[in-house]
Parts: sequence; C-alpha cells; structure tokens
Amino acid sequence: MQTATPIFLLFLSNIFMTFAWYGHLKSLKHSALWIAVLVSWGIAFFEYVLQVPANRLGSELYTLPQLKIIQEVITMVVFAGFSVLYMKQSLKLDFLWAGLCLVGAVYFIFRSP
Repeated sequence: MQTATPIFLLFLSNIFMTFAWYGHLKSLKHSALWIAVLVSWGIAFFEYVLQVPANRLGSELYTLPQLKIIQEVITMVVFAGFSVLYMKQSLKLDFLWAGLCLVGAVYFIFRSP
C-alpha cells in the first residue's frame, strides 16, 4: 500500500465533513433546522465511508498520534479552502499562523521513531 492512500482518503473525507458541518450555514440558512440536520447527516455518511478505511489503512503506516496530526493538517487546509472558495470569507493572516503551529505539531509528532 502506498503512504499516500490514507492521506488521499482523509483529504476526501474532510471535504465531506466540512460541508456536513458548515455548508448548511450558507446553502440551508433559511431552511428548518431539522432539514439541515438530515442533509448534514447524509453528507457525513460519505465522510465516514472514506474516513474509516483511511484510518484503518493509515494505522498500518503511521502511529495514532501521527495519524491524528495528519488529519488536523488536512482539516486546516480543507477548511481554509472551503472558507475562501465556498463561504467567500477573506483569507486572513491567522490561517498562516495556525498553519505554522500545525507545522510545529507535525515536527514534534514525526521527529522520534
């Protein structure tokens, strides 16, 4: 198995997760809450279909803390893109600072064998 397979699956699952958690704030803003919940649950199903195999495959290649940090970095990248492209939020310097903190987390998690 390639090391990129779980990372790719985590990336795709994060796209679904981000839309499930935050997409309704734009696309279903004026809908009843129960509709937003049902739509979000439907989207989240596909997140789990990708995330569970990603974590299972990833656990064969990475330690659990490494897998979690990979997930957090992917989450930040996907969320930044989602915020700017879909939600039309401005990209702020705080994204850079948060990203640099994650780079530090990656360093510390991966530095020891």
